[in-house]
Amino acid sequence: MKFHGTVHKYGRDIDTDVIIPARYLNTSIPEELAKHCMEDLDAGFVAKMQFGDILVAEENFGCGSSREHAPISIKSAGVSVIIAKSFARIFYRNAINTGLPIMEAPEAVDGISDGDTVTVDADAGIIVNETTGETYTAQPFPPFVKDIIEKGGLIEAVKGKVRE
Repeated sequence: MKFHGTVHKYGRDIDTDVIIPARYLNTSIPEELAKHCMEDLDAGFVAKMQFGDILVAEENFGCGSSREHAPISIKSAGVSVIIAKSFARIFYRNAINTGLPIMEAPEAVDGISDGDTVTVDADAGIIVNETTGETYTAQPFPPFVKDIIEKGGLIEAVKGKVRE
């Protein structure tokens, strides 16, 4: 899996209430959730997002509640991959379950700035900051995680297994 896009960088402890505010949890429709993604932190987030852009954050991204609405809203807003120093454990698993690629790469986070252009080869665990020329490494996805993400999430992956 390869990703290429402009970086939108945020700080630490970005919680699920900021990712998708609770007042919008009256729907599970991905496109509706995407309209409000990150709006309490960055009101212009959705407007500046281009499909395939990359979200970069400091420590503890996705802390807070266990709602799957958070990774769904991010993915539906067009984010191709999230690179962070660390993720809240429940968000980490919810992201995989919803088919949103995430990578922990502290050195990359330190070397990437808002607005940089980044290329990610998730299969090789290589992150290249095209703006600066710097290269960073991350743990590649294990095959079972790659399979879930490529199929669009856990439910679709299980449906595929059942069909086989």
